[in-house]
This record gives sequence, structure tokens and C-alpha cells, in this order.
Amino acid sequence: MSESNPLPFRARAIGPEELKALAHPLRMAMYDYLSEHGAATASQLGRHLGESSGQTSYHLRQLEKHGFVEDDPAHERGRDRWWRAVGYSLDGRDMLRDPRTADAAKALLQGVVAERAQVLQRWLSMGDTPEWEGASLNDRTTADLTLEELQQVVLAVQEVVDDAVKAAKARKAAGETEGRRRVRIYVDALPLPRDDGA
Repeated sequence: MSESNPLPFRARAIGPEELKALAHPLRMAMYDYLSEHGAATASQLGRHLGESSGQTSYHLRQLEKHGFVEDDPAHERGRDRWWRAVGYSLDGRDMLRDPRTADAAKALLQGVVAERAQVLQRWLSMGDTPEWEGASLNDRTTADLTLEELQQVVLAVQEVVDDAVKAAKARKAAGETEGRRRVRIYVDALPLPRDDGA
């Protein structure tokens, strides 16, 4: 979908300035860690990433300035500041076409693809309980669709995911925390290259 017809469930769209702020290897690694593990302090991020807490503190403030992280309200603000990731969306194709943002968009999108491959490889090799393995999904479907049909599929999937995640967050906020763990949901809907070269 284009920016003139945005997806209704998409997180806050970022622009060129935010893109350039995020497209830094350490900032992307910090954001990925917070997304996967939940809230963390600058010291925890530094230990995990092999950086000083001064470095991670500086980059967290830059991420905060551009809306990628915020204080985690689940942790009281004491001596250590706890940070959590804030979702965003990116119209990567438009930014890849724009010479002002092409390099940053390419770096960010390559990082996203690499992170996804790492998470999927780890999932494949780690094993889990039969219950969690049975609830997991790694599947693909290929079909001949019109543009409108593709848009309908994307909207329907987004609606299902958005409703389920909102309901889970509400139950967690109401105190239903037993048996919860971080889960990553990937959804790709991509047109394949044309055979006719058009």
C-alpha cells in the first residue's frame, strides 16, 4: 500500500530523518534486542552487545529523540533507566528510490532481513517443548492474485494479528501473566518477479 492509502494497522510511519537515525549498526542491534527481549537498561544492552554503557546510553537517547524507544512504565524510574522499543513502519521502496535516503534504507532493510534470518535459524535449531513447537508456524503459500486481492489478504491478516495482540496485551495488563513468553510474528506478502521480464 502507498502512503496515500496506508494500511490501517501499521505502526507510526518514519520519515527520512528517523530512518537516518536508526540506520546505524549499534542502534539497529539495540532496537532488535529490545524488540526480542523486552525492556533493558543501557548497562544490560552494553553487556549483551560488548559496548560500554556510555555508548549504549548515548545511542538510546538518540533512539528516544526519534521515537524508537521510550521509558518502560513496568519499571520504576530509579537509578537505572529501563527502555522498551516502540514500533514503527517504513515505506522502504519509496525510500530506496530516493537518493537522499537510499543508503540508509538499504542498510536498515538489509539489517531487518538478516535479523529475521537469524531468528528463524535459531528457532529451527533450538527445539522447544512439544506444545510451543505445535503452536509455531513456518509456512508459505504462493498464488496468482490481483493487486486488489493481495491488498485484501494483507488487510485481513493484519486485522487478525492486530486484534489478537491487542487482546493479549489487555489480558497481560489485567494480571494474566502465567505462561507468557515473547513471540515474534513475521508476515510477508510479496509479489514475485514476472516470468515475462515485464
